[in-house]
Amino acid sequence: MTIQQECIGCIVAQSHRVCEAIHADAALKEKIVNHVETALQNADFTLSPPVVAAPLYEKMAEFARTDDLYKEQKQHATLQAKTYIPFLKETIQNSDDPFIAALKTAVVGNVIDLAAEVSFDLHDAISSVFTIPFGHNDSEVLRHTLDSANTLLYIGDNAGEHIFDALTIESLQNLYPQLSITYAVRGNPIINDVTLSEAGEAGIEKICSVMDSGVPTPGFVYDLASEEAKRVFDTVDIVLAKGMGNYECMTPQQRNKICFLLKVKCSVVARSLNREIGDIVCKFS
Repeated sequence: MTIQQECIGCIVAQSHRVCEAIHADAALKEKIVNHVETALQNADFTLSPPVVAAPLYEKMAEFARTDDLYKEQKQHATLQAKTYIPFLKETIQNSDDPFIAALKTAVVGNVIDLAAEVSFDLHDAISSVFTIPFGHNDSEVLRHTLDSANTLLYIGDNAGEHIFDALTIESLQNLYPQLSITYAVRGNPIINDVTLSEAGEAGIEKICSVMDSGVPTPGFVYDLASEEAKRVFDTVDIVLAKGMGNYECMTPQQRNKICFLLKVKCSVVARSLNREIGDIVCKFS
């Protein structure tokens, strides 16, 4: 997807949220916001929103003299997510369809997004997700494709959400014992996206392979990925990509058999998918 005019205002709004997150004083806030607004005047509308935003976040971090703008928020989101694991495990185990329950467990964590146009309450999302249908539902196609698949690349999105990803991965391994799963994370801290640090703290390497994608953007950009990540992306049977950032960066698709799992949180993505803000999506092609 290429960046749209609405995205410009969204990125500026994100710069204000960054200032709140790092408790910036007036001078630092002015420096950050002015830089973002000035840079966006020359935004390249042939690029995706995450690619446009990435260097701006790097500059904000430089101004703030930190390598991780949202470190505190990521830690809080992870602790919050962990409190729901016993309930989610029980829900999957007792479900009439553990596969759908596992997918919805992955999607519900996607509400943890500090760069979204709108925000959603995690508790409310968990309370409702198992009773509402996918707005776009290719889950049966994914289910049958997994029957004959041996390898899957699971591209993560946000910290906190990765706790739910781990539970989904465990569930998929139980349902498809032949499936070898690789979990890919961002190459360095960007917004609140999951990196090797958060994946390691959650012990995800104990349940599947974990790979640093090398990508420095809030979405998987193939051309920016490491050679290993490109090889895995090209050769696995299925790619499962979480969140809007991955959808924005991977549309149009560069290969077949990609499943996007996400909650729609902005008008631009809503139009692209012909859905409404708040819908949950399982799109496989």
